[in-house]
Amino acid sequence: MDAFYAAVEQRDFPRYRNKAIIVGGSPQSRGVVATCSYEARQFGVHSAMPSARAYQLCPQAVFIKPRFDAYREASAEIRKIFAQFTDCFEPVSLDEAYLDVSNSSHCQGSATLIAQAIKQQIQTQTELIASAGISYNKFLAKIASDMDKPDGLYLITPAQGMQFIEQLPIGRFHGIGQATERKMHNLDIRNGKDLQQKSLTFLKQQFGKAGQHYYNIARGIDNRPVNNHRESKSVGVETTFAVDIQDKQVILENLNSLFQKALHKLDNKKMSAQTITIKVKYQNFVQITRSRTLADIITADSPVSHVMEELLSDTQIETQKVRLLGVTLSTLKKPELNAYRQLDLFSNIFL
Repeated sequence: MDAFYAAVEQRDFPRYRNKAIIVGGSPQSRGVVATCSYEARQFGVHSAMPSARAYQLCPQAVFIKPRFDAYREASAEIRKIFAQFTDCFEPVSLDEAYLDVSNSSHCQGSATLIAQAIKQQIQTQTELIASAGISYNKFLAKIASDMDKPDGLYLITPAQGMQFIEQLPIGRFHGIGQATERKMHNLDIRNGKDLQQKSLTFLKQQFGKAGQHYYNIARGIDNRPVNNHRESKSVGVETTFAVDIQDKQVILENLNSLFQKALHKLDNKKMSAQTITIKVKYQNFVQITRSRTLADIITADSPVSHVMEELLSDTQIETQKVRLLGVTLSTLKKPELNAYRQLDLFSNIFL
């Protein structure tokens, strides 16, 4: 969906149409931009930008507090449209989804015609605009969806795939952020062709586990299926402070409070977790994460405070003020997977 939250606001409130609007925190707060209209993007405003900075770039913009109930309602209506064309679709967020139309009989089985039909139906039923990317795997379809926004429709065929990847700037690769882009530039990797020339061993040495992923996508390989039964991989909460903090004890108290909230969300999902990750964003907006996987499942009685104190020791909180903290619980399991079971008598048999 194009500028989804902002588009819903402009649809529901005609006075916002054709105006620069920013959905997110107030510019007088420590909030950030959730999304903005294309009228605001012309001034350099973008998602995740501090609202205060967005105001500097576009002081005439209207700042709007998010209405997530309205966005969820619009998203549900759009997903019903997907279901008319295929029962195999994977929502990624309220405004984005992957669709597998390999076995769809609509539009003579043409993925491009199906995309056009879905775009048209979304606009007719919801008065919102979508962009579509069509290709033979998730990686290329995602990139294609960003190529021709707004109201885009972009196709990358199997015959075009490798040439497209070779010419693609490394910063346009989905999943490669600014920090990784800078590192790749330092390694003389500036486009897909440069990435193809690096060996798997080299990429693993430089990027760890992600090296395999970079090696594959440089060759157009992405075998991830469209999963219409996605399970949560993590639960997390975070908070941005009105005033930067630096006192270690205050930071720990806030992390413990966030942990309790994350644990409550985990309980609601009837899941357990073994990995805890803390997120720290400093005053200069540099963000780091530190993780620890525990031997046992995480509960309210786990020694989490001690773990978080150890994780904090590998940060710069003593020298940098903190504007945001977050806690995420991952390595999720269903409760039954954690139950003890009797060991098999024949322990050398693989099950």
